[in-house]
Order: sequence, then C-alpha cells, then structure tokens
Amino acid sequence: MNQRPYKRDCSDACCLKLQNICVRIGNETILENLSFHLHCGEMTALIGPNGAGKSTILKAILGQQEYEGVISFSSPGLRHRRSPRIGYVPQSPTFDPGDPLSVADLFVCCQTSHPAFLGHRKAMREHILESLGKVKAQELIDKRVGALSGGELQRVLLALALDPVPNILILDEPFSGVDVTGNEELMEMLNTIRQNYDLSILMTTHDFSTLRKHADQVILVDRTVLQTGTPERVLSSNEFSQLFHRKEDTQ
Repeated sequence: MNQRPYKRDCSDACCLKLQNICVRIGNETILENLSFHLHCGEMTALIGPNGAGKSTILKAILGQQEYEGVISFSSPGLRHRRSPRIGYVPQSPTFDPGDPLSVADLFVCCQTSHPAFLGHRKAMREHILESLGKVKAQELIDKRVGALSGGELQRVLLALALDPVPNILILDEPFSGVDVTGNEELMEMLNTIRQNYDLSILMTTHDFSTLRKHADQVILVDRTVLQTGTPERVLSSNEFSQLFHRKEDTQ
C-alpha cells in the first residue's frame, strides 16, 4: 500500500479537528486536554489500554457525549457544511441466532419507514445490492443476520455505514469476532474504500499487527494524547512501551 505522508499542516485540507477536549463524569476525568487531527483519505488508528477513553472520544465526535473544547470540520470542497457526514460501525452488536431478520430486512429497517415484514420494493432491493456490492457481500442479502459470521456481519454493518458515503468512517474495534484472515481482508477492503471515496477512517483497535502496513497515523491515548504520528514512531515510543509492556518488564 502506498501510504500518504503524515500531515502536520491542515491548510487547504479536509480535516476534522479535536481541540482541548475534556470530559468529566461526576468527579471522574475521562478525557483531559485531548487534541488531534484527522485528514481525508487517511486511516487513523486510535489505541490505548482499556479505560483510556477511546470510546468516549468516538461518542464525542458522534455527538453522543457532552464535552468541553472544540470539535470542528473543514473542507475546501464543502464550504457550506459545518459538520461532516459520519458513518459508524459499532463494536460487535449481537443478534438472536433464531431471529428471522434478513440482511435486506436490516437495511429496510435502518433506512426507511417501510415495515420490513411487508416485503421489499424492487428499487429498494436493487439499492441494497448496490450497497452490499461496495463491500463484496451481495450474496448475503437474504441471509439471516443472526446466522452471519463475524466477518460477514462486519461487511454488512460497513455497507450500512457507507450508505450514503460519509466524509468520515468510524469503526469501534472492527476486528472483534473476526479471525486473522478476516482481519487482513477487512483492512484491504478499508484501504480500497478510502482510496475510492477519499474519506478518512478512524478506528479503535487492540490489534497492532496490521498498523504498520495499513495505518497512516496512530494516536496513543490514555485520557489525553500521549503520542501521535506514523505507526513506526508510536509503536516504538517509550509511551507505548510503558503502557503495554509494563507488566512484562516487571516480571
């Protein structure tokens, strides 16, 4: 993959900026003076230990969490849009294996007010097939959602998140429930998607094995940003070592 160089200057660039974000719940500080940038066309991995505030960051961007500070979006091609269009893939949603809900039904429920049990109009079915085609999953249209494998479910949720195509795609632990082969296939698919649509991708992950190959930027957080930059820089930093190898060093 040809990665873009890590950008430090946001001039004339499509960019989501988080500036001095603070989140406090009761007497507990969840995030403190957290700042970073996301650029269009780049893949950014948000990493940190459990309880570091990664999910809270996503919720703040999605407008689901109150915060202090500034979250802003700018794009030369979208001067009249104050906020970006965001696609979101949640972490490992569960469906009842016995539920008769099909993938097509899921799309109808999420995207229309038409009751899924009344069937699907031809135009809607064609639209669903087109959406699934973006993630090479057309064959799943009539499969029950509860019977999908982890990798198949991620493809379906990704297709939903890409309809319509967003400016920013956010994925919360996309490799959860996906095997090693599926991880690599998913990353290759995400690379193709961001190149085709020039969107930015932000994902949280505990799987660092693919970051050097696929990520443009890695952000290490523990309530605030500890280190940011290329995968090589962050994964070889003292801050990363102290957070993730502390137990090994004391044994």
